[in-house]
Amino acid sequence: MRAGDRLSIHFKWEIFAHFAQSTADAGRGVPIRRFCSIVTIRDRMLSSQHGRVLAAFACLAASAALAGSGPRIVVDPGHGGFQEGALSADGVAEKALSLQIACQLKEALQKELDANVSLTREADNLMPLSERVAFTNRQKPDLFISLHANSMATKRQRDRIEGVETFFLSAGASGEEAGKTAARENAELSRSGSSNGSDPLSFILADLVRSEAHADSSRLAYAVHQKLVAVTGAVNRGVQQAPFYVLMGVEAPAILVEMGFISHPVEGKRLQDPAYQQRIASAIAQGVKVFVDQTRNVTRGATLTDQGGR
Repeated sequence: MRAGDRLSIHFKWEIFAHFAQSTADAGRGVPIRRFCSIVTIRDRMLSSQHGRVLAAFACLAASAALAGSGPRIVVDPGHGGFQEGALSADGVAEKALSLQIACQLKEALQKELDANVSLTREADNLMPLSERVAFTNRQKPDLFISLHANSMATKRQRDRIEGVETFFLSAGASGEEAGKTAARENAELSRSGSSNGSDPLSFILADLVRSEAHADSSRLAYAVHQKLVAVTGAVNRGVQQAPFYVLMGVEAPAILVEMGFISHPVEGKRLQDPAYQQRIASAIAQGVKVFVDQTRNVTRGATLTDQGGR
């Protein structure tokens, strides 16, 4: 065997060992968010026989782990502290509604998926957007869901416009209104610095995770949005793309849900109703379950493909 081949095999094994060590440290199965990277690495390994062997082990390990573990999810109630967000006609703040529904969503996800759920905030406290992203990545989540309520600027718009929207990240907005929504939510942006690891292997793995997470964010957004419209009966304003800061840098599939227009005289009242809030939480949890089930099916399919191709 040539020296170059040995180095190549060593690097591939180091990547696989990285996942194994992370799994051991976490005390649970390989997270769903990391399986996408395993598949990507697997595809790059297939050019060699040694790579195929290691890739097969990686996929088998991921499949076995996913079969017995609930997803790890971070739920982000928008705003907080002096950053109230939008206000309803009777003065109820977006920050309060987002936290109320986040707590109900946590319970729904635990019931529906046996999920391990963390909230970026559990009280009415200030948490800058950059800290939300940093907190999320420290949890090493499978999914990230940010909850918000929308609003309109003029009385004519407030009286007329209602409905739900689900967003995933893109460099440019999918439309003028999507861009305005992102601008409103990004207005509280805190540009505090963050530290990134300098380890080359960690950088490569993180880059792979982010690339795959972006593709999966679209699937997550559509799965959640379809359930949200079906269960709540709200006006369907579609799945949109926009450059939300809170979605940038999250190393997992990430979406932002605008649960309705708090500024609308009818929908704003509806968002304050505990029974309606429960319907929103249940719908989002059902959508997440659809996405997780799809992801696990992809996992099993990829494993069977590897086994059949050898």
